[in-house]
This record gives sequence, C-alpha cells and structure tokens, in this order.
Amino acid sequence: MDQPFNFIVIQISVWLLPILIAVTFHEAAHGFVAHLLGDDTAWRLGRVTFNPLKHIDPFGTIVLPVLLLLAHSPFLFGYAKPVPVNFRALRHPRRDTILVAAAGPAINLALATLSAAAFHLLDYAPDMVGQFVADNLKNSLILNVVLAVFNLIPVPPLDGGRILVGLLPQVLARPISRIEPYGLALLVGLLIVLPLLGAQFGLNLDVLSQIVTRSARAIIAVILQVTANG
Repeated sequence: MDQPFNFIVIQISVWLLPILIAVTFHEAAHGFVAHLLGDDTAWRLGRVTFNPLKHIDPFGTIVLPVLLLLAHSPFLFGYAKPVPVNFRALRHPRRDTILVAAAGPAINLALATLSAAAFHLLDYAPDMVGQFVADNLKNSLILNVVLAVFNLIPVPPLDGGRILVGLLPQVLARPISRIEPYGLALLVGLLIVLPLLGAQFGLNLDVLSQIVTRSARAIIAVILQVTANG
C-alpha cells in the first residue's frame, strides 16, 4: 500500500517544480515583452514576476497536470492565469501582438534547451539527489517543449491563434479573432470529446494530441542534438 503511494508522491514531486517554472516564466514573458512594447497593464498589476503565486491557477497549474499524470496521458501540460495585455496600448499593435504572443513559447523553448544543457552537470551532483535532479531536468525539457507546441496551435486564445491573427490581413484576421471566446471549448472538444466519440466507433480521432506529441518529439530531438545529448 505504501509503495504505490510513495511512487505517486515521487512522480508528482518531479513534475511539480518544472510545471511551476514553465507556466510562471511563460506568463511573465508575455507581460515583460508587452511592457517593453508599450503596455504596462501586467507590470502595474505585479504580474511581471517570477513569483509563481502571482500566476498559479489552482486547476490549470496543479489539478489538471496531476490528473493527466495519474491518467497516463500521452502528454502533460498545464496553464496559469493569463497575463492581462491591452493590445491597443502597444506601439505597433499588429506587429507587437505577434511578439507578445510569441514570447511565452519562446521562453519555454529556451528553458527546455537550458534543461537539456544542464544534463552535463549531473556528474557533479551528489548521489543522493542526482536521480531527483535528473528527473526534474528531463521533465522540464519535455514539459516546456509540449507547452510551447500546444500554445502555438493556431486557435485563439492560444498564442498561436494570436500570432496567426497578427500575420493575416484584416479580412481574414477578423473572423478568426471571433473564435477566441469559444477557443478553449473547441480545444476541449478536439482533445477529449472527439477521441472519446471515436473510441465508441473503433476510430482513432485523437488527431490533435498526436500532432502535439509528434511535434514535441521532433523538437526535443533537435534540442538534444544541439546540446550534445544525442
């Protein structure tokens, strides 16, 4: 009885720190870049900070990743409270919207690369904590890449959707931006409802998670090669 429980506690512990760092840096990056480009909304509200308590969403940051972990989900992700950005206050709204949106995934890819590079320091870690540190670094690599890829899905309000809206001409950007209030419901449908319906008919309709998983694996392979871990 104790052994399975201890295993679950260890599994959660080596995911919790990477999750907190990944989502905190992701949201802080949005706010910091927005501040640089003319909007100080997040700055005034104290959201441009590495204090995770300012960004944690109880469900998205803690409960959801734990549920996915216990359910043996093919990929693990979480989210934090979105940083408020007044896109109209940006100096060049269309261009700067792209830069603000891209800042989150970019910092996650940077964190993933740093985590992979830190593998080379494990030889200097004490034996008692070596495996714990290794598991945290490995999970940080995986989680940050998955978070970056997931957020780059071109559906508002995800970062990829905002980047797409910023890149497209107005005639195409307007109808896509109108999806934003329904974007999360659409993603839940694609990630959860559609695969469950497909399973009822013996069909594999888990297309979106497969795209995220395969894209993440390809990026991880590149990062490992770049950091001489391949």
